[in-house]
Amino acid sequence: MSDESQRKPAQDEDITMSSQNITTTGAGNPPTVGTAAAEAPGLPPSGNPLVRYYNAVKIGSILAILVGLFLFAPTLPLAAGVEWLEQWVAGLGVWGPLAFGVIYVIGAVLFVPGLALTILAGVLFGIGWGLVTVSLASTTAAAIAFLIGRYIARDSVREQTRHYPTFGAVDRAIAEGGWKIVLMLRLVPLFPFSIGNYLLGLTSVKFWGYVLASWIGMLPGTFVYVYLGNLGRVSVEAAATGAGRTMEPIEWVFMIGGGVAALGVIVYVTRLVRRKLAEQARLGPEETGEAEAPAKEKQPVASWKPVAVLVAAVVLLGVGIGARAVPDWFERVLAYFGPPQVVMVEAYEEKPDGPTFDHGPFDAILREYVNDNGGVDYEGLMENPEPLLEYNRSLAEASWDEMGRNEKLALLVNAYNSFTLELMIEWLPKEGIDGIRHIPEEERWEAERWDIGGNIWSLNQIEHEQIRPNFIEPDIHWVVVCAAVGCPPLRAEAYEADRLDEQFKDQARIIHTDGSRWFQYDRDDGVLGLTPLYRWYRGDYEQVAGTILDYAAKYNEQLAEDLEAGNRPTVRWLHYSWDLNDQENLPAKPE
Repeated sequence: MSDESQRKPAQDEDITMSSQNITTTGAGNPPTVGTAAAEAPGLPPSGNPLVRYYNAVKIGSILAILVGLFLFAPTLPLAAGVEWLEQWVAGLGVWGPLAFGVIYVIGAVLFVPGLALTILAGVLFGIGWGLVTVSLASTTAAAIAFLIGRYIARDSVREQTRHYPTFGAVDRAIAEGGWKIVLMLRLVPLFPFSIGNYLLGLTSVKFWGYVLASWIGMLPGTFVYVYLGNLGRVSVEAAATGAGRTMEPIEWVFMIGGGVAALGVIVYVTRLVRRKLAEQARLGPEETGEAEAPAKEKQPVASWKPVAVLVAAVVLLGVGIGARAVPDWFERVLAYFGPPQVVMVEAYEEKPDGPTFDHGPFDAILREYVNDNGGVDYEGLMENPEPLLEYNRSLAEASWDEMGRNEKLALLVNAYNSFTLELMIEWLPKEGIDGIRHIPEEERWEAERWDIGGNIWSLNQIEHEQIRPNFIEPDIHWVVVCAAVGCPPLRAEAYEADRLDEQFKDQARIIHTDGSRWFQYDRDDGVLGLTPLYRWYRGDYEQVAGTILDYAAKYNEQLAEDLEAGNRPTVRWLHYSWDLNDQENLPAKPE
């Protein structure tokens, strides 16, 4: 007999017996099975002196995490995230649940936590379809992983059993109870789902018995987590509607009571299954005639792990408290990753006798190639680009240094818009370019190539270094146009120094028209949809009006009335489309 064949039984015995640890309690007393076999998978041995400490820390950590999440989650833009996911799923139509199910199966096979995906299904599909989708997807994933563990990656999976010391007891229990033990394991929500599927492939349970037991056993836990996801969805919707609809007391009773009852079932079933597994494991050596393993000294639970978890939980709790103390913390954090923040000052004086610049050529271009909805005829511009290019070249001859305040501002705004048009007609003929975001970054807003009065600037420099810091004019964000549908509409006329205030205010009124793609106000529900321009340039508006709501109210009477009455709506951010602002996406308004 070869050395390998002699070693193999010993290896299998190690896997089977490593978690038994049978000891005697004294003369005449029967042997007892070590607690590693008696406990549910993943729990520390109950005879360990650190167990009481471990459990106390674990309970404290769970409580801190739950409280921290309760405080922290509502401050996140969850409603916007849920809305985006719902729009994505809705766009798939009847294929939405199927697509999610495929993602679920792939994720579970690749060890993505099934708990997170199950809760997400409850958020997206509600209890009914969420339960059906996850039940089928999780059972399919369990079956695929089981077959991989049994027939394809058996050696790799066997290697993983070293990390799960109680697997020997589970293996022996399944040898005795078969699919019934699988059913009980599935009833324990804490049993590791992804790796557990692979490990169960090493046991003697039959495939179809495993599939059926897994499906039935996972149903209660699936229902609980889908229910919790749906509960979270309702909470997010309630938070998003703020001053709008409030939930009735009976709704809170059913939701909270149902959640508590579901968690109670989990605790009860977990304790029951642990006891049954322990009983089944005790029968293993007696029924199979295996020799008793010598007592082994138990390894204490690493004390740093529960402490590390507790520290993380306390940090999360502190973050949650801090987030509630600063309600708009998320937007303030985003500000550091968006456009640069500036302090606006009026850097230039008016010079009535100063030099002017003729924007007539650009005005003619806009009137010919831009419709009343801001849609641009790029094909027409590409067929006859010379007038635009000639106007842009003329900007280099502007008497920049001698110009007065309004002349400078009109020049900068027109230049930004005309340079953007030139950029687009350069790149649109190229393959794969159908919007400004598809242009390489170094050739887009950061390219220092545009000449204004002898100054070579990039588009970003024009906007963020020349306009915003030097003019107290947040309305600038309604007039510079970045060739996208989400941008303000490109006016079919050039901006003129002597009409600048009138033109800016008219643009602002267009932006703040209820039902537009930049401003949507539902007074009944108390929800105000705003363009993300308000989020990205929050600091500019706050410097002038104190809050973005107060600034928006300057251009919308209904909002102004509600703010005056003390009714401040909840803000949600509208979708910002980067689709090209051509006349196909922005056709002319019907007459």
